[in-house]
Amino acid sequence: MGEEAMGDGMEAGLPAMQAARNSWRCVQDHDREGWLDLMAEDVCVEDPIGQAPTNPTGQGVRGKKALGEFYDMSIAPSKMQIEVHESHAAENESAHLMTIRATLANGVTTKIRSIFTYRVNDAGKITNLRGYWTMGDMEIEQPG
Repeated sequence: MGEEAMGDGMEAGLPAMQAARNSWRCVQDHDREGWLDLMAEDVCVEDPIGQAPTNPTGQGVRGKKALGEFYDMSIAPSKMQIEVHESHAAENESAHLMTIRATLANGVTTKIRSIFTYRVNDAGKITNLRGYWTMGDMEIEQPG
């Protein structure tokens, strides 16, 4: 992960901040089971919010089984790099300005700079993960 700017040092210990950081680590390390273990049974992931290839109905990926399929299709085939520019947390939610780069097996690289939010339940499990971006925001670079 890149350098991370935080709004307040006290935020680092909040459950939503810890869950977000663990999510980034698991995604970058290709730790599918670790990532799924961070999620509540009724998790809803909207990455991005609204209709997109990763969110066909626009209602989000719901439940751990569907999220496992999302992981296999969207995360597993790529080498992911997450750079966090700024983070803020309050109560059971956190928000992060991030740049995510994904290098696909064919060498194509995608890059998205966006805000992602995380909400956790009282057990610290992620109930909602939302990405504020559209397909038009994604930069695509062909292999050189």
